[in-house]
Amino acid sequence: MDTELFPRERTEIAPGAVHVPDWLDGDGQRELLRACREWARPPAGLRTVRTPGGGSMTARQVCLGWHWYPYAYARTVADGDGAPVKTFPSWLGDLGRRAVTDALGAEAATGAAYDIALINFYDADARMGMHRDGDEKSDAPVVSLSLGDTCVFRFGNTETRSRPYTDVELRSGDLFVFGGPSRLAYHGVPRVRPGTAPGELGLTGRLNVTLRVSGFTAERAEGRTAP
Repeated sequence: MDTELFPRERTEIAPGAVHVPDWLDGDGQRELLRACREWARPPAGLRTVRTPGGGSMTARQVCLGWHWYPYAYARTVADGDGAPVKTFPSWLGDLGRRAVTDALGAEAATGAAYDIALINFYDADARMGMHRDGDEKSDAPVVSLSLGDTCVFRFGNTETRSRPYTDVELRSGDLFVFGGPSRLAYHGVPRVRPGTAPGELGLTGRLNVTLRVSGFTAERAEGRTAP
């Protein structure tokens, strides 16, 4: 993915958690959207995530590199069609390292390569409850890229799902990175603002592309207790 990036004003929301508006330009957003549409196709495509308690997430998801399901990773879509998880492309890892460099500095971008992408699609009624990204064995920063409709992104603390937290509007093209002391902070999406996507993007709804470093050394990942 060869696209020009425009880091604009950088806002630290919490120690190690940074919001960079308009990080992806229009061409970059369209190119990432085209890739997401390909990844969403079966096999191992967009699915509804079922929780252990019998419920389901309202945002639908597709994974690259490692397949996430509550609360573990696998090399196949263990909770779906059983197909091998789609390959994590090297250009997406490069994008992740550039994002961390722009948000947190070059030192934060050293270490293991990004090898997981979780792509969540939100329609107008979708939400994401407060949770922590704690099923990886690496503490490398999490990279979040937004496409389409604006959302309210609630970024909390490492101890509890409740206050204190900060609500941030994430618009199409925005970058949010959290690592260091904020790596295991609770976060969620209490609402999406329908109809706010850039018209030229051609997307109804919101896509969130989240990049992570697994830290896994074997072909199998051990599950963890639900955060």
